[in-house]
Amino acid sequence: MSLLFHFSENPTIQSFLPRLHPSHPTIAPAVWAIDEEHAPMYYLPRDCPRIAYYPREESSSEDIEGYLKQTRAKKVIAIESSWYRVLRETVLYRYTFEPGPFTCWDQGGGYYIAYSTVVPLEVQPMGDLLEKLMESDVELRITPSLTPLRDYLVSTTLHYSMIRMRNAKP
Repeated sequence: MSLLFHFSENPTIQSFLPRLHPSHPTIAPAVWAIDEEHAPMYYLPRDCPRIAYYPREESSSEDIEGYLKQTRAKKVIAIESSWYRVLRETVLYRYTFEPGPFTCWDQGGGYYIAYSTVVPLEVQPMGDLLEKLMESDVELRITPSLTPLRDYLVSTTLHYSMIRMRNAKP
């Protein structure tokens, strides 16, 4: 396993303490990290609601064909238009972790958790987030509401991650 990452608008975190996850309250307090392949899902302001989706090995040929009719990007990430300005103004930092204390929580989404305090190897500013998304072969979609996309994706075999949806427009 290669290095893991955490993204934050706070550049001064010295160590990461296990905490409860608001979307997964049944999981013991943990430190969350993401692998490099899935890291672009976090090249956005922390509280920005987003939906990332892409084909996976188990996706149906119909869903893959439909995806490929829309884009040649590796992943699509959609955000609500009200978050565009925040995206342009946010300074984001990437924390890097050794994988040792982490175990895979969701391989399809690239999520890893550790149940003990984790000290980062380094912290680096991300720079221009739109540029980082483009460099990662991500198509960014900006839409007034994520709701239609959410409703559509749950009926497909595409992999999707719906992040911070509690902050999305109703």
